[in-house]
Amino acid sequence: MKGSTVYDCTVIELSKHHHEKGNITVVENDFTVPFEVKRVYYLYDIPGGESRGGHAHIGLRQLLVAAEGSFNVRVDDGRIKRTFTLNRPYQGLLIPPGIWRELDDFSSGSVCLVLASLHYDEADYIRDYENFLKYKRE
Repeated sequence: MKGSTVYDCTVIELSKHHHEKGNITVVENDFTVPFEVKRVYYLYDIPGGESRGGHAHIGLRQLLVAAEGSFNVRVDDGRIKRTFTLNRPYQGLLIPPGIWRELDDFSSGSVCLVLASLHYDEADYIRDYENFLKYKRE
């Protein structure tokens, strides 16, 4: 969505069920997240000082979860930038289409779980920031 803004990026609480043997968080299509999950992937073993992301999507919606450890997510709508710190496995950051995102400051052993609304499609990516700004202006 070209009209998405950083204020459409929202941290949501996922269900957290406590048990004396450990906690469980459940994520369900169209219930916990406001879209049908078509792809799941995770980022891990990120070397210190490295960043991930550095792109936007035309149609893909995502929910990012710090399944382990912590990291920052910088979102940018071409005019305004916000930074979210994810560090709880029962919280997720919803990112709509049309938002540039960069992930950095990964703690040692961190895992970023990503739930995506679409299957992988290279044509859905905007990987150049100047092209992203042009896309947002059109």
